[in-house]
Amino acid sequence: MFLIDVVEKCKANDRSAQVQLYRQYCDGMYNVAMRFVKNSDDAEDVLQESFIKAFQKIHQFKGEVTFGAWLKKIVINKSIDFLKSKKEHLVALDDNYMHPVEDENWNIEVGIKLDDIKLAINDLSDKYKYVVLLFLVEGYDHSEISQILDITETTCRTRLLRGKGYLKELLKTRRYGTGS
Repeated sequence: MFLIDVVEKCKANDRSAQVQLYRQYCDGMYNVAMRFVKNSDDAEDVLQESFIKAFQKIHQFKGEVTFGAWLKKIVINKSIDFLKSKKEHLVALDDNYMHPVEDENWNIEVGIKLDDIKLAINDLSDKYKYVVLLFLVEGYDHSEISQILDITETTCRTRLLRGKGYLKELLKTRRYGTGS
């Protein structure tokens, strides 16, 4: 059965089609949630909430993107919402006054391991961490990230530029014990 047929059956509230979609996407979407929430129980909660929302809103799926991409956006938003709910205080800073200069150089020193990079990304403040994760790990562009996070593209570029700078400093600090 073609995926579009399964989605159409889900729109008609067919439970077996919902189970089929869930089974097809649950592992991949769990991994997406884990990259954000870093806890298996929390990732399972986010995953369940994401599928509930997806099935409630499936009539909004128009096939303009793949179903997996549509679902992934829901999982990312639910992951971010979950992380925000765990924070007691969030301070919104306006980065719109900045005019970032594009810097495509993501090179790091030889010998730094992927696990070190992942740990360093996790230590970034949320406003930088989400942009860096969505750009580097999930492969979204500035336009897509700005839509997901509900920020301007200028803010997205600024946060990515700053996040990259902070990430490089964190990696230097961990490697040499000093940021300079």
